[in-house]
Amino acid sequence: MNKVCVVMGVGPGNGEAFVRRFSDEGFQVAMLARSEDYLKQLEQSISGARAFVCDMMEPEQIAAVLADIESELGPVSVVLYNAGGGVFKNVEEASLEEFEANWRLNVRGLVAATKAALPQLRQHDTASIIVTSASAATRGRASTAPFASAKAAQRSLAQSLARQLGPEKIHVANVVIDGVVDLPRTREMLPDKPDDFFVQPSAVADAVWALSQQDPSAWTFELDIRPFGESW
Repeated sequence: MNKVCVVMGVGPGNGEAFVRRFSDEGFQVAMLARSEDYLKQLEQSISGARAFVCDMMEPEQIAAVLADIESELGPVSVVLYNAGGGVFKNVEEASLEEFEANWRLNVRGLVAATKAALPQLRQHDTASIIVTSASAATRGRASTAPFASAKAAQRSLAQSLARQLGPEKIHVANVVIDGVVDLPRTREMLPDKPDDFFVQPSAVADAVWALSQQDPSAWTFELDIRPFGESW
C-alpha cells in the first residue's frame, strides 16, 4: 500500500517543511491550501507532492478533497492538521464573528478532517493525526481571546480523539509551538532578533516526523517545541 500523507494548511513555513520532510521519507504528500498558484509551485519543486485546493473553513470541500486523495493516491495514513490562523484581540475588541471564525478553522475544520479521513486511516495497521497547536492553547493572554479560546478547544478535542482512537492504533498528537516561526515576514517584523530566537520549520518537521514513527507502546500526546530563549 502506498504511503500517503495529507498536510492540511500549507504555507511558506511549517506546512511546506512538513511536505518536504514526508516527501523525503518516500510519502506521497497531498498539499491542501486555498492558494492554487502557491501549491502548484511547490508541486513542481517537491517530488511526490500533489496540490489539492481546499478551504479548511468549508467542511464539504474537506470531505470532497479527501475522497479525491484516496482515489488518486491511495488511503491516507498520516494527517497533519496545520490550519490554524487566529485573531489577536481582547474580548472587547474582537467581534462575535471573529470568535466564530477562529473556532471554525481550528476546531470545526479538525472535526471535518477527522471525519473524512478516518475510513482511510482505519485501512492501515497504524496511522497518525498530528495537530499543529500553540502555547495559546494552554494560556490565554489578554490580547489573544479569540485565538486562545479556539486553540484550547482544539487541544481538548485532540485529547478526546487520542483517547477514542488509541485502541485502534491511530496516534493523535498535539504539537505546541511556543515561539516565533522563522519566516520572511517575521524577520521583517523583528529585524533585531538573532537567528536562535526563531523556531526553524525544518526542525519542527523533524519533530513531527518522529512523532509519526513512534511505537504504540510509547506514544506522545503533547509535545512542546520552543527555542531555548523563549519565556515559559
